[in-house]
Amino acid sequence: MLKKIVRRFAVFLLIVAIGIGLWIYFIPPNLLRVGSGYTAKIVCSNVFIAGRDPDEVLEQDVQAPGHPLLRLMRVAVDRESKRVNAALLGSIAPSEAVYRDGTGCTVGQIGSVQSATNATKPGLVNDPEVLWPEGGKTDSDESLASMLSDVALSGPGMRAVVIVRHGNIVAETYGEGFSKDTPLLGWSMTKTVNAAIIGRLMIEGRMSFDEKNLFPEWRDDRRALIRISDLLGMESGLAFNENYGTVADVTRMLFLEPDMARFVESLPLEDEIGSRFTYSSGTSVLLSRIWMDRIGNRDEALAYPSRAIFEPLGMTSAIMEADATDTFVGSSYMYATARDWARFGLFLARDGVWEGSRLLPEGFVTQMHEANRRSGGRYSKIQTWLPKPEAGLPSDAFVISGHDGQNVFVIPSLDLVIVRLGLTPRSLGYDASVLASEVVKRVNAD
Repeated sequence: MLKKIVRRFAVFLLIVAIGIGLWIYFIPPNLLRVGSGYTAKIVCSNVFIAGRDPDEVLEQDVQAPGHPLLRLMRVAVDRESKRVNAALLGSIAPSEAVYRDGTGCTVGQIGSVQSATNATKPGLVNDPEVLWPEGGKTDSDESLASMLSDVALSGPGMRAVVIVRHGNIVAETYGEGFSKDTPLLGWSMTKTVNAAIIGRLMIEGRMSFDEKNLFPEWRDDRRALIRISDLLGMESGLAFNENYGTVADVTRMLFLEPDMARFVESLPLEDEIGSRFTYSSGTSVLLSRIWMDRIGNRDEALAYPSRAIFEPLGMTSAIMEADATDTFVGSSYMYATARDWARFGLFLARDGVWEGSRLLPEGFVTQMHEANRRSGGRYSKIQTWLPKPEAGLPSDAFVISGHDGQNVFVIPSLDLVIVRLGLTPRSLGYDASVLASEVVKRVNAD
């Protein structure tokens, strides 16, 4: 009798296990789809933009620092069609990312992403005999360069550090397998570039801080009162969950939604406009959709970052990536070499002026080191972070910051820019402001 019960229970457990397996295979939970979408996207961009080995990217960038489920992801790379397929154990919850010239890699369910004709990168060449930023020659400061061998300062997982002083690269170092020619993902540093694009449209008279009625769907409710300035300062009141550890708004937006801006646009107000600071990648994607709509013509809009920012600054490696509707993911997806991130930092350190031409409105950069109303001094009015007081940085310092240890410290009063990029999860406890503080001390001591 007991053996019969045990046998029936074992059969029951087997049926349940098979049922769960079939459910996961044919109707995968969103968590698995997020994981495969993330895997496909990271591998695709690093292979086709950064030129890295896919197995290395899977191991180092996806599996090593990520969720345990990511260690079970497998990828297949089709170099001819420039597609990457990723799935749990090679077949469960599959996702695909497709590379398209001008807009990088786009995530979508298999077969849903179409090719597009988009903007191209500028074709400028850096002359090794001409000083950076016009060329590729550096002017090393041994005092600052010697600091970069200190692992405690550069941090675990460092991939690049570049220090710019008085417009020249005075120190730089790179992690194993990376160089001055390797494009690196800025993650949320993209938000600040996206904001600068809006600044370019403002100086052209095509946008303003006080614009309201930003989307037709908002015109019949209180969202109609949200201004561009509210979005730039992350004080719009819109609901958005930025928790990367779950299937939250941010992960759904980045890895499950083909039209990211429309998804965020549909979210309700959860607070009064201007009453609370809520960090939101969705906000930055909305800003992308807004400025692209202001331009109107989609081909012109896709070319605009290159024409307005990258070409003037000589950022030949820079590429912003778009979603399946060809809207730039202005929250998260821009690749550029460390030197080109430094060019952007120098551009802001010099108040949006490049080679004598003002590209951003007067006072625009100033708002990047002025605190917004509700963040308690942590966040600025325009898509940048403010350093902690204990870092001891000058009062005009601000930080362009991104996930897993991406940072550009901009200090206009010292004509100083510090770029530190890497793969450094927050759990490791590294704070790049320690590096910035030591550089400032060394500069002030000179």
